Amino acid sequence: MSGLSRRRFLRTTAAGLATIPAAGTLESRLAEATRAGRAASAGSADDPLGVRDDFPVTEEQAYLNTASVGPLPNAVRDALHAYADEKMVRRNTSAGRQAIGRARTRFASLFRADEDELAFLYATSGAENIIVSAMDWRPGDNVVIDELHFTTTFVLYRELERRAGVEIRIIPHTDGVVTPEDFAAHTDGRTRLISVAWVSNRNGFRYDLPALADVAHAHGAYLYADAIQAWGTFATDLHAEKVDFACGNGYKWLHADFGCAPFYVRQEHLEWMTSDRYGHRQVAESLPGHRFRLKTSAEKLEYANPAYGPVTAMDAALEFIEKVGLEPIAKHTHALAAELRQEAEALGMELFTPPNNPSPIVSFHHGLEPERLARALAEEGVAVTFQEEGRLLRAAVAMFNNRSDVDRLVGVLAGLV
Repeated sequence: MSGLSRRRFLRTTAAGLATIPAAGTLESRLAEATRAGRAASAGSADDPLGVRDDFPVTEEQAYLNTASVGPLPNAVRDALHAYADEKMVRRNTSAGRQAIGRARTRFASLFRADEDELAFLYATSGAENIIVSAMDWRPGDNVVIDELHFTTTFVLYRELERRAGVEIRIIPHTDGVVTPEDFAAHTDGRTRLISVAWVSNRNGFRYDLPALADVAHAHGAYLYADAIQAWGTFATDLHAEKVDFACGNGYKWLHADFGCAPFYVRQEHLEWMTSDRYGHRQVAESLPGHRFRLKTSAEKLEYANPAYGPVTAMDAALEFIEKVGLEPIAKHTHALAAELRQEAEALGMELFTPPNNPSPIVSFHHGLEPERLARALAEEGVAVTFQEEGRLLRAAVAMFNNRSDVDRLVGVLAGLV
């Protein structure tokens, strides 16, 4: 056992070992001790959700950077390890197929969707490309987006503009906010699609999807939400959100890995939705003469074998999140992010994240020398993201973060202002 693993084990089990009977295998006793230790730490100020020992990153860093890449919890690492072992010796050749079935069921349950509304893509950008490919565009149609969206969307629609003569309407933000009224003012009878980042990667602003869906649907348009900064940060019912399509990868707030992006397609759109490419996994039935009946659920968008390693990680990550609970995660992270926002404002930072914003992301223009600030944060073991050539600092509060992590960031800022 490595020093790092030994320290983690001792800290995790110390609270529970005294109550564990001696009977049973070593493995079962260790597992029970770990569960007891987690239960003992849950609710403490140092570990409000009882998960810090599940994330080894907490031993070395104040990691406030999950909006960039979410670290793996032990359970996901262990699942990937087991997958690699199985693939190495080929004892269970169906393990990957079983994992994708479980992951689809877990995701549907967590986010209140039907299983046949879910496809697993390789990347978030794949979803918006599929949607654009499936729609019949005509010159003079328009797409409505806003300044807070991710780069991929601008690249995609500029290319659509060039190829199909579609107008791209980009709404400016006001103090980090874009409202449904702003979208309504830019939407008309030629609008085919409204596209938003459900939670903006730039400042964490969270959009009101039902209100935006009403705007889109009133004009016969669709609503797409890039959910990569949303999945795993709050509880939601995709049907109640009224969004037509949503997609996000697993490597951020779901704490899975790159290469598995759940794509939600509302049931009513499955009949006309077509894939932008074709392959063997879309076959529902083989017919004579090399003809085929293709799947009709969202699985028809999965044209090739999935990346079974990332799917395995997704399955384990969703199981982990199920146990912690999306509502407790949101309650803890949103409150701590709000405290961070208030303290950054008190230090004179120019906030880009609006107040009373239900997301775990906080962005602000720090007004300091970027390289000096980056060095100071690195020396204190604080991980964040810098944007806008270093002028904008983005911090992300995840389920494993605590008050001490935020204090380390605020302490560095206070020492430089």
